[in-house]
Amino acid sequence: MTTSTSCCPPSDFGLIPISVKWTVVRGDTAELLVDFLENDEITAVDFSTWTFASSTYDPKEDAIDELEVTTTATGVKITAPAEITQTWGSSYSSVVAELSFDLEVTYNDSVWTPIVGIIKVVGDVSGGGL
Repeated sequence: MTTSTSCCPPSDFGLIPISVKWTVVRGDTAELLVDFLENDEITAVDFSTWTFASSTYDPKEDAIDELEVTTTATGVKITAPAEITQTWGSSYSSVVAELSFDLEVTYNDSVWTPIVGIIKVVGDVSGGGL
């Protein structure tokens, strides 16, 4: 993902959120790294004034889980801890749940969602997460 500004996304940044398919094994800790880079694809965007949030939504359970978001040198790391993923899905089939998720950025008085996606949850066997 690239941008040409150092303080905040330009007006066309994020008009079409990036769609991500993330596969997670139930009961495991899963991480997704997201970089915010200038057009040179090396220099990090100055996101020091941005606030990040990420959540999942399970339509079968009508449940929302907040994911952990920590900043890195060039972006953020979204973490789905094992304590949360162990509750996703309730069978031993290959895909036990599909959840929606997003990454939301707040800066100045604006809210921007650069990423939307689906988390495909694969059933665990060894961990006995049920």
